[in-house]
Amino acid sequence: MPPVFAHGALRLYLLALLESGPKHGYELIKALSERFGGTYSPSAGTIYPRLGKLEEEGLVATETEGRRTNYRITEAGLAELNKRRDELAGVENDISASVRRLADNLRADIRTNMRGLRADLAATAEAARSTARAADFRKAGTKQPSEGVRELKEAEMLLQAFRDDLRVELRLQASRQPLSPVTLETVRTVLDQARISIRNSLPG
Repeated sequence: MPPVFAHGALRLYLLALLESGPKHGYELIKALSERFGGTYSPSAGTIYPRLGKLEEEGLVATETEGRRTNYRITEAGLAELNKRRDELAGVENDISASVRRLADNLRADIRTNMRGLRADLAATAEAARSTARAADFRKAGTKQPSEGVRELKEAEMLLQAFRDDLRVELRLQASRQPLSPVTLETVRTVLDQARISIRNSLPG
C-alpha cells in the first residue's frame, strides 16, 4: 500500500494540528484518526519520534502537566507553518485522496471476507440441516416437543449472548474513539448475511 503521508508531510501536519493549541501525543493520534475517518490511525512509534525531531528543531516545545507531556507550537514553528501554507493545502488534498483509497481497500477486504463468511455460514447451515434430517430419520416420526422447546431456548440464549458480547465490544471501542462508517457497514453486512443463512437453515 502506498504511504499515507509523503516525505515530510506528517511533521507539517502535526504543526498544523498544534496551531489550535497544545496537545499531548494521544490527542494528536486521535485527531489524525478522526481526520482519516477511522481508516488510518498512526502508531505512537510514528508520532513521537517526529514530535521529538520538531522539538530539536525548535518548532515545538513541551510542557509538563502532571504525568502528561503536552506539545505546543513555538513562534519558529508558526513561522514555518505560515511559510508552507500552500504545501499544507496539498497535504490536505493528499489526505482526502488517502481516505478514499483506504476506504476502497477496506471495502474490498470486507467483500473478500464476506465471501468467505457466506461460504462458512452456508456450510454450517447445510451441516445443521443434515444433522436435523438425520435426527428426524432416527425418530421416525416420533414427536418430542420438549426437545424442540429446549433447542429454541438454547438458540435464543445464543443470540442474546452474542448481542450482549458484541454490544460490550462496540461500547468499549466507542469510548476510545468514534466508530467509523466502515465498522458500521461491516456490522450491518455481517448481521444481514447471518440472518439470511439462519433463515435458510429453517425448515420450509
